[in-house]
Amino acid sequence: MMKSISPIYINVKGHLLDLAIPQVMGILNVTPDSFYSGSRMQTEEEITARTCRIIDEGASIIDIGAYSSRQNAEHISAEEEMRRLRTGLEIINRIYPDAIVSVDTFRADVAEQCVKDYGVAIVNDISAGEMDGRMFETVARLGVPYIMMHMRGTPQNMQQEPHYENLIKEVFMYFARKVQQLRDLGMNDIILDPGFGFGKTLEHNYELMSHLEEFSIFELPLLVGVSRKSMVYKLLGGTPQESLNGTTVLDTVALIKGANILRVHDVREAVEAVRIIEKLKN
Repeated sequence: MMKSISPIYINVKGHLLDLAIPQVMGILNVTPDSFYSGSRMQTEEEITARTCRIIDEGASIIDIGAYSSRQNAEHISAEEEMRRLRTGLEIINRIYPDAIVSVDTFRADVAEQCVKDYGVAIVNDISAGEMDGRMFETVARLGVPYIMMHMRGTPQNMQQEPHYENLIKEVFMYFARKVQQLRDLGMNDIILDPGFGFGKTLEHNYELMSHLEEFSIFELPLLVGVSRKSMVYKLLGGTPQESLNGTTVLDTVALIKGANILRVHDVREAVEAVRIIEKLKN
């Protein structure tokens, strides 16, 4: 059954972004070691080309990240993370000054610098404040929309035999506690990311997807990021490079179950999925 979506908005730089019509967030990795080699952008030419492609193919948000969150990723310093981000943000601001940009970081100082110095509009935190205790206070003070993801552990250890007594209940309790903490700080624009692939087995990921519509209980926007992840290629075989079709299938399922934002490497395919699902609704 197709899920009916009520109007839902986030305040982006003083403008309301309507998420009742799902938005596509294009991934811009300025890292040398992202799990999907096709997404690694380091030179000015690569970053420029990738940014143009994200916008040209129809994404409404650019998500820039400089810290690889793949399993066993190298832990880099805040200074190195910011150096990489600075390069990418300067390019984005030069060629698309009006673009909506989110920064993928778990560090409060990095988030603040990106918002204040480069006009970043959204903070996307894989750790939901767990890896930097100042993150919640910082985003509340900055007054920007905040994406918080569920992750068990850190990128370095998250896949070391993840175990849950009741996956859905534990993820829901986690978000209920975090949302209340943010509400107590005066936060309004909170986006939930169930964290596919982060501290979860293949079975956990598909259990999460099968219950995705139940996240509507929070009455908050829902972001889904399954793009080319292991839940695709470990089930179907192959590699991240061969996982576009499976990604698009899962993105379509997520849209039917109420996803408001798709975070993807392949923008055009996700935009087409949104258009088809919206046509079916109407």
